[in-house]
Amino acid sequence: MTADTGGTMQSQGTSFNFSYEGDSSAPSSSMSIDKLFPALLECFGIILCGYIAGRANIITSTQAKGLGNFVSKFALPALLFKNMVLLDFGNVIWPFLWSILLAKVSVFVIVCVLTFIVASPDSRFSKAGLYSIFATQSNDFALGYPIVEALYQNTYPEYLQYIYLVAPVSLMLLNPIGFAFCEIQKWKNQGNHQQSKLRIMGLVVLQVLKNPIVFMVVIGLIAHFVLHQTIPAFMTEFVDGLANSFGGAALFYLGLSMVGQLGKLTRSTVVTLILLITAKLLLMPLICKDMVDLLDNSNTSALNHSSLSNYAFLYGVFPTAPSVAIYAVYYNTELEVVTSGMVISTFLSAPIMYVSAWLLTIPWMDPQVLMNSLQNVSFNISIVSLVALVWTIGVMFLSKKFNRLPHMFTVNLFVAQCLTCIGMIAWNFVVKGDNFIGQVLTFTLLCTSLYSTYVWPGLIALSLVLLKRFEDLKVSPGVFVIAGWGIPAFVTALLLISGEKMSDTIDSLFFYGNLQRICTTVVVALSILLGGGSLVCLSRGSWAQNDQIQEGNSAEDLMTEVEPESQSLFEPAVTHPGACLICDCAPPQPMPDMIISTNMNNTPTALAGQCENGCESTDCLLVQVEELQQVADRQVARHLILCLLLTVSLLANLSSCLWLLFNRVPGRLYLELEFFCAVANYGQGFLSFALFGLDKHLIILPFKKRLYRLWYGKKQEEQMDLPEDIRMTCTQFTKYHKDQCCHDIVKKRRCGKRTMVDCFLGCELVEWLQQVGLAQDVGEAVLYGTRLQQGGVLQHIKQEYDFQDSRLYYRFIS
Repeated sequence: MTADTGGTMQSQGTSFNFSYEGDSSAPSSSMSIDKLFPALLECFGIILCGYIAGRANIITSTQAKGLGNFVSKFALPALLFKNMVLLDFGNVIWPFLWSILLAKVSVFVIVCVLTFIVASPDSRFSKAGLYSIFATQSNDFALGYPIVEALYQNTYPEYLQYIYLVAPVSLMLLNPIGFAFCEIQKWKNQGNHQQSKLRIMGLVVLQVLKNPIVFMVVIGLIAHFVLHQTIPAFMTEFVDGLANSFGGAALFYLGLSMVGQLGKLTRSTVVTLILLITAKLLLMPLICKDMVDLLDNSNTSALNHSSLSNYAFLYGVFPTAPSVAIYAVYYNTELEVVTSGMVISTFLSAPIMYVSAWLLTIPWMDPQVLMNSLQNVSFNISIVSLVALVWTIGVMFLSKKFNRLPHMFTVNLFVAQCLTCIGMIAWNFVVKGDNFIGQVLTFTLLCTSLYSTYVWPGLIALSLVLLKRFEDLKVSPGVFVIAGWGIPAFVTALLLISGEKMSDTIDSLFFYGNLQRICTTVVVALSILLGGGSLVCLSRGSWAQNDQIQEGNSAEDLMTEVEPESQSLFEPAVTHPGACLICDCAPPQPMPDMIISTNMNNTPTALAGQCENGCESTDCLLVQVEELQQVADRQVARHLILCLLLTVSLLANLSSCLWLLFNRVPGRLYLELEFFCAVANYGQGFLSFALFGLDKHLIILPFKKRLYRLWYGKKQEEQMDLPEDIRMTCTQFTKYHKDQCCHDIVKKRRCGKRTMVDCFLGCELVEWLQQVGLAQDVGEAVLYGTRLQQGGVLQHIKQEYDFQDSRLYYRFIS
């Protein structure tokens, strides 16, 4: 829920001021945004240079490790030692420091507890320790310090020293707890439990003390009192030389460490990554700000208190430090998640910091301009989102998934999102007039549909849990539909009957004042609890494997239903000379030029008794099974990501409600959350379109096939040269592994009344490649199979799909 976005917002006689209390000419006027942009350009420019150097292999990964060791073991300890000696503790506002530390501890505990609940027992402790460190250890020195210096050097220079106080204490307090969890996991994985628990604790303490950063912080604090805040003259140049080398070297190393990290993402790591980035970039800054608001009561100046609160928010946005990736390598745990999350959080934090700083540096804000800006943003996003939603709903109906579970509920969500966009578009015109009845009717449509978009993510997640546990809903789908639309309608009716219309606002989400905010808080909180609890239940089981087994069983059942019981569907893979292996009803056609043999003459060779045509008949039983399987696909991963992202947006809406309910002066940073909520509420169509609007079988594959025909239609006689890596892979497989693979996974399957075909499932080849050691994981196996397809070793029975880790049928052609 968002609120009115003016510099002043009237609510039941209360004036909410978005600028600093009573002083529009506060020192924010000297906080120039012009200083922030060069600082961001400097930081991310150096990061980009490091990335280019790594991508172009100018600096190899081994050389990058050497630079990383210099940064973490020499430059950063020297910088911390210098600042610990020179630190002026007299200017430290200790309640602010305790607030930040308490906020970090809170996020650490939240992430740790959730990981213990969700993660599997075989890796629970290591994931809890590493994920908690990821969410709390910020890149304070390399990326945070230049930005804080650009913003506060001329206004609050004492703020810079907090970075040197918070970061080391966090390293000495929270990281050891995470290391202890990782060491416990190593102890549990050993099986024989040779090491005692006391020894584990000793190893953790020793590892912390051996950390150069912690060691030099302790030495620096001792020297601070012994040397009376002065570094000896003979050491000054030496310490300054090492300390000054940190900034550029650390940022350059950060760029080097980003090379190739996003390519390691897999479908199973996306959900974890979304949760971690949400904790780091949304939960951490909000909790930091709230803790300062609650605990920092020592400031007599409301202006300074507000500035500290805003500074805490900015501090919370700092991205994850690269050193977390070093911990992941050391413990060999979740390296893909940590490195990818480090890259994404670094680049997502830049616009958040820039917008936050921009809002803080505006000397004064015109209420009417801001209200109109929010209304225009909502209106424009609604128009584009509406188009995306109409397309997505059309795809759901054309693909015939609308009447299957859980897509039936997803279509209801899309309809609610569509009506929300229509309501906002209509509201933009109705609110400017004096037609009260029109305003009430439009508000009813908009409020009901918007509340419905809040409720449906939790209901969809609950339906996924029920489908997983019982393979079918034990509750009638009508109950879900009634709840998804009935609860929003009831809340809207309550607002219309009991609410008091605010006459001085054009914001539809603040039309009935505090009562509407309270209703929204209750609806959003309940939906978050329902959706979050359901997602936790889903994560505790191996849903992907169960779903795959269920799909496999249903596919085989479908084949059994198609074929008479007297005919055998599967027979041993024995080749009968002269027997056609492809449907007898398929018309002969030449092999496409794209499928090239591994022979040097690039001429496809057919096996004995095998036709050189694809299976194009609609009567082919295997093709029918694939088509039925596509319709029956529940797309659990897509629904899971949809519910997760919508739950994150609900968390932002809940934060917006609570921010206004508990802050008499919301402050300028509230505007950032306000605009984010507007985008999240009215831009849901983009997310729905990205996940469900580009149906692979209805949109993408036919488009690729048509594009292929247009592109290669005029080049039928041209042969395409294969890259050397593909040629070598195909030659190696054909010469050394193909016979064994055929023996292990190829089966003779019936594809017509009198015809059989030697084929195998894509997921079977993926599993076999991992078993024999040709691939280390699923991603490598899919890449290996794709090379075999490009080299003409295998093809889909209908020549329609690329190689996939799925229950699609493929055959060897050479």
